[in-house]
Amino acid sequence: MKNLTLQKYSTILRILYPIWMIIAIFSIMYVPSRLILSEDAIITASNIASNEFIFRLGIVGSLLTQIIFIFVPLFLYKLFESVNKNQSILMVILALISVPIAMMNTLNSVAALKLLNDPVQMMFFLDLNAQGIVIVSIFWGLWLFPLGYLVCKSGYFPKIMVFLLAIAGVGYLLGSFTNLLIPHLEILLSISEVMTFGEVVFIAWFLIKGVKLQKI
Repeated sequence: MKNLTLQKYSTILRILYPIWMIIAIFSIMYVPSRLILSEDAIITASNIASNEFIFRLGIVGSLLTQIIFIFVPLFLYKLFESVNKNQSILMVILALISVPIAMMNTLNSVAALKLLNDPVQMMFFLDLNAQGIVIVSIFWGLWLFPLGYLVCKSGYFPKIMVFLLAIAGVGYLLGSFTNLLIPHLEILLSISEVMTFGEVVFIAWFLIKGVKLQKI
């Protein structure tokens, strides 16, 4: 019975995770890379004006990403609760702290949309949005450490996943603090971005293989 319950939570997560990833990649990565040119405010304003619906989709997608992310750690909590309740609670707290920060940060994109006739002010709010993502990335990294601990203790996944989650957590933290302290150190920023792909590998394994439950 316990295995059936855990399998149910695993199945729900295997549905939520790809939806979350697709929306997040579109809104946080694709839309900015297509429309925003950080060194040219005028071209950026023109790009957004010409593709306003896509930019608005990015705003909505960012909000939907955070809404879905409320449920992902909660279902992970149910999956790992019997492994270690305290670490499961810590995982949920660190993950959910990021949600209101990220949602409030989306207001900067809304403000930028209303300032297309003033490219300088528009770019100011787009830069604020980018810095907001830098700050929220701290918690995107921190929650991976208790998750990695739970993955290690549960036996649901290969041990390599523990290492990958830890590397990803360090990558998020390294990228955030490098952006804030020495933003022009491009090589360190690139390394931190590569490190975060450990989380993507974990999610991919989760989607393809699911959890390995002990047979009763």
